[in-house]
Amino acid sequence: MAVSPPSRATQTKVQSDLELPQRLKPGLEKTPESQGEEPSYILRATAAAQTLASIIRSCYGPFGRQKFLVTAKGETVCTGHAAAILKALDLEHPAAQFVQELAQTQVENAGDGTVFVVLLTEALLEQAHYLLWAGLTPTQLREAFATATAEVLTALPSLAIRSLGPLEDPSWALYSVISTHTLSNSDYLTKLVAQACWVSREPNGSFKPESIVVCVLQGGKLTDSRIFPGVAIAGKLCGQKTEVLGDARVALFNCPFGPTNPFTLATPRLSNPEELLRFRKQTEQVEKEIAQLAIMDINVAVVLGEVNEKSVDQANYCGIMVIQAKSRKEIVYLSEKLGTPLLGRVLPPLEPGKCHKVYRKEFGDTAVVMFEWEHEIAPFLSVVLRGPTIQGLRVAEQAVYYGIDAFSQLCQDPRLLPGAGATEMALAKMLVDKGSRLSGPNGLAFQAFAQALSSLPKTLAENAGLAAQSVMAELSGFHQAGNFFVGVGTDGLVNVTHEGIWDILRTKAQGLQAVAELVQQLVTVDQIIVARKTPLYRQITDPTLNAKVSSPLRAKFFGKYV
Repeated sequence: MAVSPPSRATQTKVQSDLELPQRLKPGLEKTPESQGEEPSYILRATAAAQTLASIIRSCYGPFGRQKFLVTAKGETVCTGHAAAILKALDLEHPAAQFVQELAQTQVENAGDGTVFVVLLTEALLEQAHYLLWAGLTPTQLREAFATATAEVLTALPSLAIRSLGPLEDPSWALYSVISTHTLSNSDYLTKLVAQACWVSREPNGSFKPESIVVCVLQGGKLTDSRIFPGVAIAGKLCGQKTEVLGDARVALFNCPFGPTNPFTLATPRLSNPEELLRFRKQTEQVEKEIAQLAIMDINVAVVLGEVNEKSVDQANYCGIMVIQAKSRKEIVYLSEKLGTPLLGRVLPPLEPGKCHKVYRKEFGDTAVVMFEWEHEIAPFLSVVLRGPTIQGLRVAEQAVYYGIDAFSQLCQDPRLLPGAGATEMALAKMLVDKGSRLSGPNGLAFQAFAQALSSLPKTLAENAGLAAQSVMAELSGFHQAGNFFVGVGTDGLVNVTHEGIWDILRTKAQGLQAVAELVQQLVTVDQIIVARKTPLYRQITDPTLNAKVSSPLRAKFFGKYV
């Protein structure tokens, strides 16, 4: 649908309305004595948030870019996953640490919205700095921001224009989330995730995200990805026994499957009788441990560690299927799904994991190991992702998890909002309209909150390579005219209802609430206090030292901590 632009006069009016007023209401002017003084802490907190936001700003929206992330282990990962980038950062400034924790909490609670909360926190802190500099007290600003937040959260449900029906295919509601976090094949991946989520729903309509397991398998192409009942891992089969087709009893080991001495050679050098005797004792011990597994009816052993050939031979004799897991993530998945602990020694678990069957499933030139339950009580599904590169598979895996989390949110609240920055601009207009009729701190806080919200669609325009200023002026004009369905698209403004671009109401509300609470807390901080660090050896030799260091009189005060 063609969207006709508003008049230039309307654009100019809206642009001036969204700007923070330069004049202050009576009683809020700065005194001559306070000219040139700025709240030092909020300035530094704003600078810390700006630095953090600058790192992930380019990841925001469907046009966000990827980054090379070098992990602490030296591995290089190409990712646009903001939560992973933030988690890898080693931050020192307390305000930056708070923002990092906020983003992590948003991921854990809502699954998405990491960049949203970081960028909005930065924008609100910047506006708070301006208002404090202009003369508002921290208490006034905190109360005014609380009022503005309540207004935003009250108005937010009124913008919800669609809901996911209880018997409706969720593909249309998940497409925006998945396409934002994947590089290609968004349609196929969306249908795959929608099918897995739909099948995994409980009879009462509830949904457990942990009921879906994602297994990545390099090779082939993304459209070769499939869904299977049960838990799939990319493990390696060791030994002659390759399947258990009934009453599988599983033990999981986070240790080598063989001699427990890590210095034992794979091919021992038996140069004297003592070494021969030691080797025989170790072999007998391993045989005894594996025989004990068989006595306890364990017929599947999954190992995260080296697998000794002699031990595999003994396992073959005892009828035990041995699987070598390729990553800790896989074996932890199995521990959670099977309800059995991960053991540090080759001993029978008190409660083995139980499933119907375990077998190898061919996948082109590769294979996965399937743990499958009986069809009528199958509690888990596996999404097996294929792809030519491990980097592409990681991006697709993360997009699948985003889609699963989005469906979980929709099962709790099915309402959806206009996406592509349309909701933020609609809220900004509401705040400007109401703030212009209020006097004192509330009026200023409303317009400051509106300015912060309008910075988000501006970032979308910048990441899309558009002329941000002209796009924002045109977008503001549409919203001033009452068209709340216009947002930022690939080539300019789009009608989000026709393009199918949606935001989840529950996710957006949680993010707004969390950001507002953090900013209200930070604006009342006036100083950073750092206790003196004491070397560990001094703490051990002088047990009374800790009490001295914790005393307020012995603390160091850093008013200009950066």
